[in-house]
Amino acid sequence: MAIQNDPARSGYADVNGLKLYYEISGQGDPLVLIHGGLTTIGQMQGWVQPLAKTRQVIAVEMQGHGHTADTDRRMSFSTMGDDIAALLDYLEIAKADLAGHSLGGAVAIRAAIAHPDKVRRLVVISSPSARSGWYPEAQQGMSQVGARMAEQMMQTPTGTLSKRWAEPERFPQFLDKMGKLLSETYDWSVEIANLPMPVLLVFADNDSVSQKHVAEFFALLGGGVKEPGWLDTKLSKSRLAVVPGYSHYNLLTSPEVPQIVGRFLAAP
Repeated sequence: MAIQNDPARSGYADVNGLKLYYEISGQGDPLVLIHGGLTTIGQMQGWVQPLAKTRQVIAVEMQGHGHTADTDRRMSFSTMGDDIAALLDYLEIAKADLAGHSLGGAVAIRAAIAHPDKVRRLVVISSPSARSGWYPEAQQGMSQVGARMAEQMMQTPTGTLSKRWAEPERFPQFLDKMGKLLSETYDWSVEIANLPMPVLLVFADNDSVSQKHVAEFFALLGGGVKEPGWLDTKLSKSRLAVVPGYSHYNLLTSPEVPQIVGRFLAAP
């Protein structure tokens, strides 16, 4: 179901005890776009604008990020995935495509696992199927996020916008919750292998997720595990893209990513 909106309409959805901030740009079939950890919609404009030329892009800011103030609610991938499904209900959208970067990719995965009837296609950008897929240095860095880094983290886009929260003093506590979330071990391989919708995986060639894990993730979706046949009769329904010349941290600047995502979403 596609709904018609003026470009760049924004609002807050009352979902699951949060006031979830979102912005809607463009017209067409709906695509929910979810940012990475400690970033906001603002950092995704390089992807929002090209995608909004052909689709209705619903960019959302997750719990404790940007305009969405943190609450006493604990943080979990599953709960934030439920927030995405609740947002679709709030906007009266029966089914949408989901795309998420990094932390947003994990949230998109959980939304697709828990609410497959609401997800037409899933795009996971720079996010693994299991925590072990991150390089050890990345895992260590994520585990160090916490209130003691509050002064430093105030320089992030989310830190800057936290000053506008009704209770900006919540920011250090939010960082503790983030650190705990990012330290939790998870492996969603079995659930991912059973996803019914087509999935696109997008990674940088110098990502913080190992290329070995990228291949394993793609294999869970039936990709790269057999000869496709001379006439391409045995292609998997899911896709993999590795974007050259980028890392996990600057992939947001890649103009190739929205092109790749747009082609996948438009394909028969």
